[in-house]
Amino acid sequence: MRRIASLRALLRGKAAAWARRRQGVDRLPVQLQRRRLYILPTRAGLGFGLLLACMLVAGLNYANSLALLLTFMLIGFALVAMHQCHRNLLGVIVGEAVTAPAFAGESGTLVVPLLNPSRAARYRIEADALEGDAAVIDLPAQSSCRLSLPVPTRQRGILRIERFRIATSHPFGLFRAWTWVHVRALELIVYPRPGSRALPLESGAQAGLAPRGAGEPDVWVGLRPFRDGDSPRQVAWMAYARGAPLLVKEFTSHGAPRRVLDFERLADLDTERRLEQLARWAVDAELHAEHYGLKLPGVQIKPAWGAQHLHGCLTALALHGLAPSAHAER
Repeated sequence: MRRIASLRALLRGKAAAWARRRQGVDRLPVQLQRRRLYILPTRAGLGFGLLLACMLVAGLNYANSLALLLTFMLIGFALVAMHQCHRNLLGVIVGEAVTAPAFAGESGTLVVPLLNPSRAARYRIEADALEGDAAVIDLPAQSSCRLSLPVPTRQRGILRIERFRIATSHPFGLFRAWTWVHVRALELIVYPRPGSRALPLESGAQAGLAPRGAGEPDVWVGLRPFRDGDSPRQVAWMAYARGAPLLVKEFTSHGAPRRVLDFERLADLDTERRLEQLARWAVDAELHAEHYGLKLPGVQIKPAWGAQHLHGCLTALALHGLAPSAHAER
């Protein structure tokens, strides 16, 4: 079994290298043309072909005209199915793909826009990347959609996605048409897996309260769903009037605690466990709407709050100690 698996991996690698040499690097958006589409029978198609061959031999052996008529009709049906399968991908436009970060061990996301300029609908368009699960969608005529492809991750760093596949086996599943889209510099940031320790009550010697002047106003933090007991004065009525759900404005004072998540405070753990624990604390501090900073060897991020700040802290943790040439996860 191992030899078969290694042989399959070798053949896939050679086929991937050949397809990349043949097609080159794509500049998105790209329209799928005939030259780049490949098509082969599926297992069901091979079984159907074997059945047709047996029917043909039997019909010729017994000189049965009706059997031969049925055989040739089914052969014509298979040829039409092959043509329709190929046509189901032909002309589809693949837009600029983007990635969404993820924690190590979870599935990242590759978002691929697809556009169907034809007046005919395209059914069961599949896409996958890096041997992840395939995402399937139907494309109505002259419409567009976004496919979210799950991308498996194993360790922190930057995961480079060099290509993804778009395929279809519609109709009938007798044939499978596919193409590879080769991209340049498509990177997915993989955060460290969050640790298990809860956020400490105190953040260490560098924690404290920011000074607050007399009469200094609170700082607006954001919106959250309404909960029983919230004051009607805090409800975002303008957003509610525009059709949004009932939301409540959240504020924090300038005297709110400011944490510094320090790499050196976790001396009892190895480097990877420290990074995982700091990732957990950054996420918890963000959920508690605290101002927090990050201190790593050679990197220091000032205390702040918000989604962009969290992304910056987690990205610094993901890239800590990795050389630029080692950022790619194969």
